[in-house]
Amino acid sequence: MPDKNIKRSVTVAGHRTSITLESAFWDALKEIASAQGKSVNALIAEIDRQQPENLSGAIRVFILKFYKTT
Repeated sequence: MPDKNIKRSVTVAGHRTSITLESAFWDALKEIASAQGKSVNALIAEIDRQQPENLSGAIRVFILKFYKTT
């Protein structure tokens, strides 16, 4: 059964935006943010500062790279 897509509003660089990710990615993002002692919004803002064209895709790649190196 496919993972459910969840749309959430977050603040990035002082602006509200919506991001849609599968629930497993939201869970991973929360886990990584907690391990790094920051909020999910702060972690997303860091990913966004790399100026990705597609923020949802950039978040997925960030999570993949994080778990491949741990």
